[in-house]
Formats: sequence, structure tokens, C-alpha cells
Amino acid sequence: MATTALAALLSGCGRQSIVSPRSPQTGDIRTLWWLMLAVATLVFAGAVMMLALGWVRRRQEGLPFLRKWDREPVAQTLVVIFGIGIPVVVLVVLFAASDVYLVDKTSPPSPASTQMTVQVIGHQWWWEIRYPGTSAVTANEIHIPTDTRVNVVATTADVIHSFWVPQLARKIDEVPGRSNRVLLYTARASTYRGQCAEFCGLQHANMSLYVVAQPRAAFRAWLANMSASARPASAATAPGARLFAASQCASCHQIRGTAARGTVGPDLTHVHTRSTLAALTIPDRPSDLERWIADPQRVKPGNRMPDLGLPPGQVAQIAAYLDSLS
Repeated sequence: MATTALAALLSGCGRQSIVSPRSPQTGDIRTLWWLMLAVATLVFAGAVMMLALGWVRRRQEGLPFLRKWDREPVAQTLVVIFGIGIPVVVLVVLFAASDVYLVDKTSPPSPASTQMTVQVIGHQWWWEIRYPGTSAVTANEIHIPTDTRVNVVATTADVIHSFWVPQLARKIDEVPGRSNRVLLYTARASTYRGQCAEFCGLQHANMSLYVVAQPRAAFRAWLANMSASARPASAATAPGARLFAASQCASCHQIRGTAARGTVGPDLTHVHTRSTLAALTIPDRPSDLERWIADPQRVKPGNRMPDLGLPPGQVAQIAAYLDSLS
């Protein structure tokens, strides 16, 4: 039992933990979480104490120190205090702290007070990332500069999703037909894991993303690279490029600088710059890329990438070409 409790406690201390904040906004959320836990613990302890007192009173009604609780006015007073008074006060205080004070403090600022904007579009089941004012497009990894107020505009291409990076910001819903905003800010260069927090279908659990916070110079270099078209295929990767263009791959994916203009799946112009594939489902390694191309439904059942029935040799050639897109 103790081992189970310890495992449950430590499971909340990872990279998607609200008690491990890396921004001022999530620091306030952590404070509220601890406050609510403390209040809930006190209320629970009080309820347990009253139950224990009632049990003792029923078992040993003749004890002198319990006789004063037999008086009806005292019992009524206890019911009013613990059954009405304390719950009302606690609920009002917590409502004011969470739905008035904290909502105001963590609300996204006006776009004019931020330094850059990033568009995040939810799909079943991956994230499309765009940087307005540039041609940079990527998937499942949001790169931001440190010490920079980033205005995230979140929308959806299909069903309701929920964008949530617990260490950096509160969650916001992505609702068809509208845009919601949230502020991303951190002074620490690191990688932060996020997740879709609204059930959106079969692969909801495998709809994750990374926020990569970089020093400003490193971010500018990354953005310049992402804004460029794909490098021409070399002699070694040309067979894979031709196969990609001639297959259904090019009708679903875009590779800027080539004839591939598909918009169904993620942009693959610089796919090898990403650390994962299929929204963090598998690492971005040549062997995993081949496995993904050969049988995507086995890796991530229900996703919209079909099995093209390609022979292993052609799969390896396409994977080699995509592996060169960095």
C-alpha cells in the first residue's frame, strides 16, 4: 500500500506536472493547487473526526465527557457550523481565488503586449504549428525564445481539442469556428511536454507535443532554417524523392520546394529536425520512420495515414529521403 501511494505521488512530479512550474502563470496555479489540497485535507480530517466521535458516542453512550453532546441545541449548532457555515465559507473563498483572482492573473494579455505570435492548430491526432509572418511550418514541436512573451492562438481543424502545457500555461480549448489564446513564457531553456486535454477520439492519449524554449540566437537560427524550402535531393536520396512524389505521400503531405503540396498530414519540409514522429508516439529514428511508413496503423491505430503496401526496399528509400530533410 505504501509503495502504491509513493508511486502515485511521484507520478505527478514529471514533465507534465502542475506542481513543477516554469512560468509565473503556472506558479500561481501551483499555489492554488496547494491551497485547495490543504483546505480539502482539513475538511476531510474534520469529517473523519466527526464520524469517529459519532461512532464512539454510539458505542459508549455513558461516558461523562460525551454527555454534553447529547443536548439538542449543541447538536444543532454543530450541524449549522460544520454542515452549512464552514462549507459556504470554504467554497466562496476557493471560488474567489480560482474563478476570479487566478483567472484574471492567468488570462492571456492583449496581442499588442506580446513579442511574437504562434498559431497552433489541432488535428486528429497531431498539432500543426505556424509562425505568422514567416513560411515556417512544423508539427508537434513549438519552438519559442526564452524571456519572450509568446501569444499562442489555438484553433482546430476538426473536433474540439484542448491545448495544455502544464509547466508553462493553463489549458485552453480549441473549438471549431473560434480562436482561443494563451501566453507562453519561460526564462529557462528546456523542453516542456504538452498534451491534448480534451478527449478527441481514438488516439487522444497519443496527441502530445513539445515546447522547446531556446536562447534567442538559437531560436532565430531555427526559425530561419524552418522558413527555407527543402534542400534538393542528393544522388543517394533522389530515388526516395521520386518515389515520394509519385506515391500518395505527395497528395497528403507538403514539402516546400517540391511538387508535394498535400495538406491532409503534417508538413514534412524539415521533418528530421523533429525529435519524434506521430505526435511523440515514436522517436524520429530511421528504423522507426521505416516502421511508420510501412505500417502506420500498427504504430498508431486509427490515424489517417493509410498503409500504401510499399515493398521494404521502397520504404527504405522514402525513409532515407525524409531523413535528409533537416
